[in-house]
Amino acid sequence: MLALALFAVALLMNAFFSGTETGFFRMTRLRLVMEAKAGDPWARILLWFANQPSVFVATALVGNNVANDLTSYSVVAATQSVFPAGGTLSAVLPPLLVTPLMFICGDLLPKNVFYNAPNRLMRRAAPAIVVAAVLFAPVTFVLWLLSLALALFTREEPQQIRMSLARRELSSILVEGHEAGILSPVQRNLAQTMLAVAGRPVRDFATPAGRVVRVTTSMSRGEILRIAQRHRRTLLPIDDARNKRQVIGFVRTVDLIVGDAESPIQPLPFVELSAGETFLSALSKLSVAKDALGRVSDAAGRTIGFVTGRELRQVLDRVQ
Repeated sequence: MLALALFAVALLMNAFFSGTETGFFRMTRLRLVMEAKAGDPWARILLWFANQPSVFVATALVGNNVANDLTSYSVVAATQSVFPAGGTLSAVLPPLLVTPLMFICGDLLPKNVFYNAPNRLMRRAAPAIVVAAVLFAPVTFVLWLLSLALALFTREEPQQIRMSLARRELSSILVEGHEAGILSPVQRNLAQTMLAVAGRPVRDFATPAGRVVRVTTSMSRGEILRIAQRHRRTLLPIDDARNKRQVIGFVRTVDLIVGDAESPIQPLPFVELSAGETFLSALSKLSVAKDALGRVSDAAGRTIGFVTGRELRQVLDRVQ
């Protein structure tokens, strides 16, 4: 009887941790945030776990291992009580009976159930998750330290994991919105494209400085306009001819056409962008500045490229 009770406990633990592991990665973070702001304490706890995925994964890993150990112990104890003399039957029959039951009831079924109703079931399971996290805290802490050590070698920061989970989560929301008829195909494609490029550094989309034609302050308006027409550029970086051709700003061809031909050329300031700045941040800055040229510089302040808002918007069109 003790062996059967242990087996039942092990089966329940296996089903619980297998199901909650699936539900954890299927939860809608936006719904958690809204419920947490509304004052739901369990939503706040689940949101904390969602922001610390390594803690939950370590807890589920320890729980599954404890369940597997209990399963092995209970099966061995039951086999010894039923077949005290041992033999071939005692070695073959228990795995044949236990394996399908553990696979269906302890893994497949709970995963499917949590997959279809992650938020509701995870909220109900939150108290048990907290208890498991407290009980397994010593072992979980060691696993957490190991994950930090591995992160130092792989250079994969927890923030990158969170952003990956958030992007996958938002992508699934977009798919569901499209299936429900809320989003049109064009809106869905645009949103998914934005998710694909939003976090990439702007240096990946900038034209290298050596490939961008420049003009100088010593050139006349006519010369600059001819260069702009030849290279089909509406925004041109301008160098100071008296200061070792140091780039000092940019000029718009439209200003040269409609401006006073006798007045000196006034360079406009760049929209300054760092090389590691994200695509979305750069697009936002250039959109606010309207028709402006962005200069992408490295940590030492050296110019490594130029980019316009129009070029970044064309990236979205090409990816679609």
